[in-house]
Amino acid sequence: MLLVAAYGRTNLTLRQLALLFGISTSAADRVIGHLGPCLALRQRRRYRRQTVLIVDGTLVPARDHTVAERSKNYRYSTSHQVVIDAGTRLVVAIGRPVPGNRNDCRAWEDSGARDAVGTTPVVIAGGGFRGTGLVIAHYRRHKDEELPSWKEDHNASHRRVRARIEHVFARMKGWKILRDCRLRGDGVHHAMLGVARLHNLALAG
Repeated sequence: MLLVAAYGRTNLTLRQLALLFGISTSAADRVIGHLGPCLALRQRRRYRRQTVLIVDGTLVPARDHTVAERSKNYRYSTSHQVVIDAGTRLVVAIGRPVPGNRNDCRAWEDSGARDAVGTTPVVIAGGGFRGTGLVIAHYRRHKDEELPSWKEDHNASHRRVRARIEHVFARMKGWKILRDCRLRGDGVHHAMLGVARLHNLALAG
């Protein structure tokens, strides 16, 4: 587990990692392939009725072009829908990766994140989730429309709450494997779930 955690934190090559732990490159590869999925986050299945969740998508650069596509930052990336508890800031669910050129509305459906959350909790999201039934900020229907003050107040409150998921992304991206993932196939999904679980452990103390 220490080797897997070191790999996720530093994103060293297998050759460098094997030298660090005094094993062969193939042995390091087998350890990561076998124990990486064991570190994955167990997604929450049930929620209290008063639970408030926040969802947003984040891009992870990936070298496996069978699961990644060119995204808005012109890199091959996968898009991940991450759901956190607004009160505790713990990650409760992560959808399966979809190509990085998918918008959030489609990724919310295709990744399975919507099914993982269900209909019980209130889910807050950004403007990219229009039409999904999630709680988003008020927006202008046309450029000349002026929002009333009470809507502006709601939007300010919405931004303050939704900023919590950006803080979670900042902490998770401290794990360098999420800046340039060399793993293939389901490896990028396992890496995301593993980092999410370690984030929860660190946050919960």
